Amino acid sequence: SARALLLAFALLAGAVLAYVAARETSMFAVREVRVEGGSDRVAAEVRRALAGTTGESLLALDMGRVRSEVAAVPTVAAVRLDRAFPHTLIVRVVPEQPVAVIRQGARAYVVSARGRVVGSTRPGLLPGLARIWTPHTGAGLRPGETVTGDLRSAVRAVSPLAGRRFPSRVVSVEAGEDALTLHLRSGLEVRLGDTSEVALKLLVARRVIPLLRPGARYLDVSVPERPVAG
Repeated sequence: SARALLLAFALLAGAVLAYVAARETSMFAVREVRVEGGSDRVAAEVRRALAGTTGESLLALDMGRVRSEVAAVPTVAAVRLDRAFPHTLIVRVVPEQPVAVIRQGARAYVVSARGRVVGSTRPGLLPGLARIWTPHTGAGLRPGETVTGDLRSAVRAVSPLAGRRFPSRVVSVEAGEDALTLHLRSGLEVRLGDTSEVALKLLVARRVIPLLRPGARYLDVSVPERPVAG
């Protein structure tokens, strides 16, 4: 009936007006950014990146823009967003996993498994991470950028070592065309060859190194089925 149609249109118009009011007013304004999944330092960096969202309506919030802003934080590898009405934006992050320290002269940078520069550090800190030496240039590495070329190959070579025990600490990595070499604190060279099957080669090296005779200078696991020491 006409009366029923009029009532339906009135309800629809009221719903639209209520949505517009909620979207454009402070009814659902962001008052809290809750960060989950990272350390206190990561959470602080994310909140700093999203400082501009405070006061914006949860309904009107551009989630794509927010996701990009969080993804640009050097310590964040992945992000997922949720709205918790009335006033909370929930940010669930997966932090970057540091695997090595890149040394450029007196400068030192922490790099993640993806080859992303997480940030700078002092040369003597984080002794448990492998050191990758690269020639000093006028411009240092920038947090958030991803390393390429030989540096990327070197990071890929030491990534499987992160969080695992190895017979001796990796003090430096040489990365050239089809040639990766780990220099251990014990003085031993571990020659990996190309970047294929790096995890398997490191597993073989970890098992063979304790069996080497004193005075061995290198272990070649470029063909993991046939390791050679000398």
